[in-house]
Amino acid sequence: MITFESVTKRFPDGTVAVDDLSLEAPMGRITVFVGPSGCGKTTTLRMINRMIEPSSGRILIDGDDIAALDAARLRRGIGYVIQNAGLFPHRTVLDNVTTVPRLLGEDRKAARSRAVDLMERVGLDSSLADRYPNQLSGGQQQRVGVARALAADPPIMLMDEPFSAVDPIVREQLQEEFLRLQDELDKTIVFVTHDIDEAVKLGDQVAVFAVGGTLAQLDTPRRLLDNPNDDFVADFVGRDRGFRALGFESSRVPIEAAPTVRLDERAPADAPWVVVLDADDRPLGWVEPHRLDGPVTSPVVHRGSTVGRADGPLRGLLDAALSSPAGLGLVADDEGRFLGTVRPEAVLAAIEGARLRREAAS
Repeated sequence: MITFESVTKRFPDGTVAVDDLSLEAPMGRITVFVGPSGCGKTTTLRMINRMIEPSSGRILIDGDDIAALDAARLRRGIGYVIQNAGLFPHRTVLDNVTTVPRLLGEDRKAARSRAVDLMERVGLDSSLADRYPNQLSGGQQQRVGVARALAADPPIMLMDEPFSAVDPIVREQLQEEFLRLQDELDKTIVFVTHDIDEAVKLGDQVAVFAVGGTLAQLDTPRRLLDNPNDDFVADFVGRDRGFRALGFESSRVPIEAAPTVRLDERAPADAPWVVVLDADDRPLGWVEPHRLDGPVTSPVVHRGSTVGRADGPLRGLLDAALSSPAGLGLVADDEGRFLGTVRPEAVLAAIEGARLRREAAS
C-alpha cells in the first residue's frame, strides 16, 4: 500500500504544487490521479519514487517511510512509464526492456529471455526485438515502455499519461491491453491522466485533484459519477457523466436476428438494410441492397456503426443502437462474432430496469 500523510510540496518560488495531501493507494489496485493542468498530479506521482522530494509530510510504502530508503534502490523496485515511452534511442527494443534487470545484476541471457516473453505479453511480436525505437509506431513504443517497466517484476508501477500521445484507436487498444495485464499481474498502480473517460475506465479508485494541489474527491469511478462532492468535481466529470455511468451497468437486452451478407456476395434484395460480415463472422457495417448493382464490396459498406458486446456495459449497447444508420445496434460476443441486433428502446428499457433495481437495493 502507498500512503500519503499530510504531504505538501512547495517549490522555491513559493508555488504550492501539492497541498496537505492524505490518501491511500491499495495493494493490487489501480489508483488514477486526474485533474486539470497544474493541479499537482504528476508532482504527486513523482514523489512516490523520490524524483521529487516532499516539503513536508510522509509517504509510506507498506508502512516504510520512503525518505529513509536509498533513492536509487527505491526506484529500481518501481516500474515507471511516461508519455512517449522515454526509451533509449540508441538501444534496441530488447536492450531497452532488459535495462533494469541488468542493473540489478541479472544474467544477460536470462534477462533477454524474460524480455522476449514480456514483449509477447504486451502484444509485441518478437521480430521487433532488434529494432530501434525510431523504427516503431507510437503504440509499439508505448508497449515497449510497459514491458520495460515490468521487466524487474516490480510490485509498484507509476504511469504518467502513458497513452496520451497516440491516436484514439491505438489508445483504446493500449487501455484494453493494460487492463488485461493488470488482471493477470495484480500490480499496485498509480496512473496519471487528464482524461476523465480514461480515469473511470481504468481506475479501481479515482483521485480528482483541483488546481492548487488539493484532493477534491477520492472514490470509486461509479460513486464519483453518481455523487460528485462539489461543483468543481461535477464540472470536471462533465455533463455527460450519466452516459459514462452506463459503462458500469450490464443487463440482458433482447437480441434480434438480422439479414447478413459477406463481402463479394449479393445482399438479400428484400431487406432495407443488411449486416456485412467478414470471413470470421465479425460485423463490418451495413449496406442498403437497393442501392447496389452487384455484389457487396468494401467501399460501399457503411462503417459508422459501433458494436456492443452482448454481456458488456449498457453504454456500449446504447451507443451501438444510436450510431447505426439502420436504427439497430450491432451486437457481438466476446470474440467479436456477430450475434444480432438491439433496438434503442430495448436498451433504454434495460437502463430503466437497472435504475429501479439500484433504487430497490439502496
